[in-house]
Amino acid sequence: MQQLNPSEISEVIKKRIESLDVSSQAQNEGTVVSVSDGIVRIHGLADAMYGEMIEFEGGVYGLAMNLERDSVGAIVLGDYKGLAEGQTAKCTGRILEVPVGKALLGRVVDALGNPIDGKGPIDSDGTAPVERVAPGVIARQGVDQPLPTGYKSVDSMVPVGRGQRELIIGDRQIGKSAIAIDAIINQKGKGVTC
Repeated sequence: MQQLNPSEISEVIKKRIESLDVSSQAQNEGTVVSVSDGIVRIHGLADAMYGEMIEFEGGVYGLAMNLERDSVGAIVLGDYKGLAEGQTAKCTGRILEVPVGKALLGRVVDALGNPIDGKGPIDSDGTAPVERVAPGVIARQGVDQPLPTGYKSVDSMVPVGRGQRELIIGDRQIGKSAIAIDAIINQKGKGVTC
C-alpha cells in the first residue's frame, strides 16, 4: 500500500476542489415511478411547469398537472400501455399546442392533433395553445343571427345565436349528447363550422 505524506494529501485535495463543478444545473430528466390509468407519476423533474408537455420514451407525450416537491403527476396524451416504471421522462419546455386551420375540418385526430383516420398527414395553418385567454366581450363579433338546432322546443325556449356557446346540462342518459349531435347535423349545408 502506498503511503502519502501530508503535503501530497493537501495537494490532491486542492486539485479535486479546483476541478469540482459547483454550478447548479436544472434537472430536465426524470424517472417514471408509476403508471396507472393514463396517469404517470415521475420523480426528478424539478423544473417542470404546470401545463408543460412531458416527453416519454417511444415518442409519447404527457401533460404535467400535479407538481409536488419531488414528483410530477402527468396525464398521458396517447397510448400509455407502452410506458413502464423506470423509463425516462423529459421536460420539453413547451406548453400544450395543437394544429389549427381549415385542413382539420372533417378529420379525426388524437389529443395532440395527429391524424388517426388514415387519410394522411394534415397540412395545418400553424399551432395554437390549448389554454389561452379568451378575447374580451368588446373584441368579439356580435351575435346577430339565430342558429336553429333542429328542435323547435329548444329554438323557442332557449334560442342559440350563431357564434354563441350554450351549456347542455342534466343527469346521465337523458339525451344531452343526442341534442348536441343533432344540432351539429342540422348545420349541414348552412355555412356553419362546428
